[in-house]
Amino acid sequence: VRKGEVLTQPNLKKTRWLWLKNDCNLKVKQKEKLQALLKDQNLKTAQAYQFRLTFQDIFTIKNRHQGATLLKAWLENARTSDLPPIVKVAYTIMNHWDGVLRWFESQITNGILEGFNSLIQSAKAKARGYRTHKNFINMAYLILGKLDLRLPT
Repeated sequence: VRKGEVLTQPNLKKTRWLWLKNDCNLKVKQKEKLQALLKDQNLKTAQAYQFRLTFQDIFTIKNRHQGATLLKAWLENARTSDLPPIVKVAYTIMNHWDGVLRWFESQITNGILEGFNSLIQSAKAKARGYRTHKNFINMAYLILGKLDLRLPT
């Protein structure tokens, strides 16, 4: 949102990280600048930031039912907003509704799987291909299995 609005609002230049960082990670000067920008209710970037904060607060809740209720309310507000990126996010969440709600039960993201995939892809690139599919699977097990291959002494 900021990227599109910065063309018409020059005071948004060089503020990207103010909007992306959590408040606790901002320096005092940055917090002051952010508060000054948030006072302008006409800024679409400020509206998107409020959506972000509300969304972030929803995921501090541990109860699935309460989280689903709050998330539905957030989605309703997001879908009716005039911010296309926020509307797009709302529809993406609706398309993955069960997976998003599952987070309230397990509190596990797919970050670990993404890390595994990264390791496998780097092994694939390093070898420039494997002779057989079985060799590739064995290499994946070898890399991800954290096996102790030291010889007994």
